[in-house]
Amino acid sequence: MKTHLEDYMRRAIMLAEQARGWTNPNPLVGCVIVKEGEIIAEGYHQRYGEWHAERNAILNSQNDVRGATAYVTLEPCCHHGRTPPCSDLLIERGIKTVVIGSRDPNPLVAGKGANQLRQAGIEVIEDVLREECDKLNPIFFHYIQTKRPYVLLKYAMTADGKIATSGGQSKWITGEQARANVQITRHQYSSIMVGVDTVLADDPMLNSRMPNAKQPVRIVCDSSLRTPLESKLVQTAKEYRTIIATLNDDSQKHQLYQNFGVEIVVTQAKDKRVDLDDLLQKLGAMGIDSLLIEGGSNLNFSALEAGIINRVHCYIAPKLVGGVSAKTPIGGQGIEILANALKLKNPQISLIGEDILLDYEVETKVEK
Repeated sequence: MKTHLEDYMRRAIMLAEQARGWTNPNPLVGCVIVKEGEIIAEGYHQRYGEWHAERNAILNSQNDVRGATAYVTLEPCCHHGRTPPCSDLLIERGIKTVVIGSRDPNPLVAGKGANQLRQAGIEVIEDVLREECDKLNPIFFHYIQTKRPYVLLKYAMTADGKIATSGGQSKWITGEQARANVQITRHQYSSIMVGVDTVLADDPMLNSRMPNAKQPVRIVCDSSLRTPLESKLVQTAKEYRTIIATLNDDSQKHQLYQNFGVEIVVTQAKDKRVDLDDLLQKLGAMGIDSLLIEGGSNLNFSALEAGIINRVHCYIAPKLVGGVSAKTPIGGQGIEILANALKLKNPQISLIGEDILLDYEVETKVEK
């Protein structure tokens, strides 16, 4: 019996994964409905604002679901949001048993969905493949509980730890397959941020070039508002949502950027620079649930120092360049005491083309 439960839940997990990048700030959720040992309906939450997984499965079913078992990767919602509660529909259509993977930490749900189902006489089985189901939604779980974006720090370096040569060349450290993988990550995260030094040096677009991608909100951390008006980011701000975070409060200068469609966010100061902690609070209030930091060793250190990093992607290229002055991924003053280093856990190692991807979760926050 347990094996069957897990098999159906794995199918629901696979369905949920298909929408990665499209549901933010909502979670990824899959649903499989089984009756008399046969799958009679399937569904998943496809895009933010559209039907949830359970409703998609039930409404798309060609069969009577009364008396069936629904396998859902996340506890069914029981509140009115952009869509009606899924718990109501499960009760209304006569579902007999609901098997749940993850528990929903959203205060509007948090056990209330499961309790409503039980009170309606539905058998509820919880925590089936919970760890695997939880892995679908670290971004959602973090955002719903903190109201701040989940932060991924990504960088690419040579095998001797350099992100550029001593002459400043950085294109391209990694191969085509690794760079294509980064485009997928850009699609999956709601926003992407670089420092103004990266804009001045590389004039990047910061869009996802993955086919049919969802484009991230582009953010420049620019304390003194030095981003050139002729930069690609400013010139394309009406096509791709673009935010500049700054300490500069000159409304006339702001207007120059706003004329191109750029949004200006003035933050609190920390050491005469944008306070990243304050910036995250402001981004979270805008509904931005995730942030990919792609750049500049100084910005990377600021993120490390601020203790805002949740995950790290380190691409390692099979190259050696040397050079005492060649930049390393994280610059700044650095951490003086080894015991205060940001600790990483749960490494996942992938070979992507000729490059290696180290994927870590953050274990602790750095001492301030």
